[in-house]
Amino acid sequence: MTTLSLDPPLGRSTLPFVDVRHPERPLEINCYRPAGHSPDDEVVFVQHGMLRNGDDYRDFWIEAAEKHSLLIVAPTFGNEHFPKAEGYNNGLLVGEDGTIAAQDGWLYAVPARVLAALRKAGVTKRDKVKLFGHSAGGQFVHRLLATQEQTPFEVAFAANSGWYTLPTLERRFPEGLGGLGLGEAELARWLAWPMVIFAGDQDIVTSDPNLPAQAEALAQGPMRYARAHFMLDFAKAEAAKRGLPCNWSLVTVPGIGHDGAAMSRAAAAYWYEGRIPPVEELKPQETAVA
Repeated sequence: MTTLSLDPPLGRSTLPFVDVRHPERPLEINCYRPAGHSPDDEVVFVQHGMLRNGDDYRDFWIEAAEKHSLLIVAPTFGNEHFPKAEGYNNGLLVGEDGTIAAQDGWLYAVPARVLAALRKAGVTKRDKVKLFGHSAGGQFVHRLLATQEQTPFEVAFAANSGWYTLPTLERRFPEGLGGLGLGEAELARWLAWPMVIFAGDQDIVTSDPNLPAQAEALAQGPMRYARAHFMLDFAKAEAAKRGLPCNWSLVTVPGIGHDGAAMSRAAAAYWYEGRIPPVEELKPQETAVA
């Protein structure tokens, strides 16, 4: 496999990227590279929501990037080549006929290959980076951790997911991990990973047309905040049943609903300042973006 090189200029950029496993499905990498960023400084990968707006999510992190000398990398999976939930949130795992794709074609491996391209270009020397995803991006993040044996991520926040893939082999993907060829070892690995479910306590709307409403999602709760708690409780119970550790946690962001900008600010402050800012500091002036 040949690793491409990816060398974003200073400031904002949007670069084409052709993944080696999906040459027929080009994507974009939206980056922000502060003038003072060095190859030894931190890198944050950001996964956008259902609007496929990696440029917005990159921009949500610019203030933190300047303050903490972070390289922001937002792999952007456009609707044209990665349509619907199946083409992004669900990682191209399940075909239209219900068959499971070969594991080397799952989208959840793409961010690691983007990091490899940045390392090849000398943009970063980091082999461990942070990962944040909101809404559909939160779904992408937790399913990535569930399905990838090795990742370059030292920290991962799955924020305000619409619904969750549960840590069980007894329910078929995407409700659970059944049918993917994964077993007890992979389940134990995921439960042991210190995944953070990042949840705005005002993400409680039940009538949002973008809120998943299939029976499997409704069984997890009537709104996103309830589903976040359901996911953690389910994981703890599943781990206890198997006598395994569950290293997951849930961090609540007070006063924030389904707001990608505010949740990005909260994650940045949590990571780099050890705090969740008050709602007045988190609320963007612009319209919230999913």
